[in-house]
Amino acid sequence: MPLQLDSFRNALAALRAIQMKSEDSAFMAGLDAITREAIRSGVIQHFEFTFELAWKFMRRRLEADIGRASVDGIPRRDLFRIGAENGLIEDVEAWFQYHLARNQTSHTYDPSIAASVYARSLDFARDATGLLAILEARNA
Repeated sequence: MPLQLDSFRNALAALRAIQMKSEDSAFMAGLDAITREAIRSGVIQHFEFTFELAWKFMRRRLEADIGRASVDGIPRRDLFRIGAENGLIEDVEAWFQYHLARNQTSHTYDPSIAASVYARSLDFARDATGLLAILEARNA
C-alpha cells in the first residue's frame, strides 16, 4: 500500500530551507543576536517535527512490508534496527543519536544542549532525505 508522503516531504523541505538560512553566514551576520537565536530555535523545532514524521513513516513502511505484528509496540531503538535490516536506513547508531537529540529538545533552554541538537539536525536532514528517497521508491 502506498504511503502518503507529502507531510514528510514538506516537513523535510522546510527543515532544509531553514537550515540553509541558518548556515548562510552573510545572512546571519546581518541579524541581531535574538533573531539569530530564533532562527536556530526554528531549526530545532523543524528537526523535532520532521524526526517524528520520519520514524512514524518508517514504522508504516515496515508494517506494510513485514506486517503490523512485527513492529507494533516495539521500542524505537528496535524499530531503527528493523528499519536497517529492511534497507530503510543505513546507520542505526546515527538514528539512535537523532532520537536522543529529539528527546533533548524540551531542554533547549540550555545553550549547550541547543547547540548539540542544532548540530545533530544538520546530519539528520541528510539521512532523512535518504529515508524519504527509499520510501518514495518503494511507493512506486
